[in-house]
Amino acid sequence: MERSTRQQERQSETDHHVEESVSEQTCDECGSSSLVTSEDQGELVCEDCGLIIETTNIDRGPEWRAFNHAERKSKSRVGAPTTQTMHDKGLTTQIDWKDQDAHGRSLSADKRSRMNRLRKWQERIRAKDAGERNLQFALSEIDRMASALGIPRSVREVASVIYRRALDEDLIRGRSIEGVATACLYAACRREGIPRSLEEIADVSRVERKEIGRTYRYIAQELSLAMEPVDPKEYVPRFCSELDSSETVQAKATEIIDTTAEQGLLSGKSPTGFAAAAIYAASLLCNEKRTQKEVAAVAQVTEVTIRNRYQEQIEAMGLH
Repeated sequence: MERSTRQQERQSETDHHVEESVSEQTCDECGSSSLVTSEDQGELVCEDCGLIIETTNIDRGPEWRAFNHAERKSKSRVGAPTTQTMHDKGLTTQIDWKDQDAHGRSLSADKRSRMNRLRKWQERIRAKDAGERNLQFALSEIDRMASALGIPRSVREVASVIYRRALDEDLIRGRSIEGVATACLYAACRREGIPRSLEEIADVSRVERKEIGRTYRYIAQELSLAMEPVDPKEYVPRFCSELDSSETVQAKATEIIDTTAEQGLLSGKSPTGFAAAAIYAASLLCNEKRTQKEVAAVAQVTEVTIRNRYQEQIEAMGLH
């Protein structure tokens, strides 16, 4: 079944939103990123200086009106929204697995055999060349790893966009598809502020940690991905939750990180190890003692790392 013009408009709109998450747009006049869209005029306006950046008077809504769910469902002429997590963006025609006709009647044996053959060829022709097969496998790997780590769908979309850019720039040549896909997922987590360490990503990947880190640095450099340093405070809530620590410990660990980071102790240190040491110190101060082994297992760092960071933090805090 052919897609309508409305489906193509929704595809371009989705692509636009995903690209904005990778490269944020700013105002040319004042450099502000506080941009709002005027729904009635269709203008993109800067909230700080009032500059009109774009004037696109295009109504992307439907031409019909509906007042309840039943009317909207009956008048809608489009399928599922497009997604960057599929190599064809979800636009490929799908043949239903049910052996029934439009009236719900069962198909004859001859027609069932014909439909099975059509499904088989439909699956074969979804990827027309090696590039699409590469993309199909890579996006399935990203989705598998993201599901195992509980990463939101929006981050998967960003990871898919980064991989598509790497494929267009021919950065995959000479590297494994799994390695590049894992590096793109890690870059998307860093980009969207999702606290996932390289060790956690490596646990669900089929490649080694060293290859992931090397590929990630290469992809980030070639695609000019501006990455902010990871804040250790992003790991504190999850680590405390896994340790079943109280909110008092979590607040104290955050205070320790803020105080010691202001004194420059965070420079050159692993954010996961720094956060784990702060949680260990906070547990001792709040009489909810956790062993270094327990904290190290949750943060996936060594006990030596926790001891070293812990000693530095308590000395900077003036505690004994």
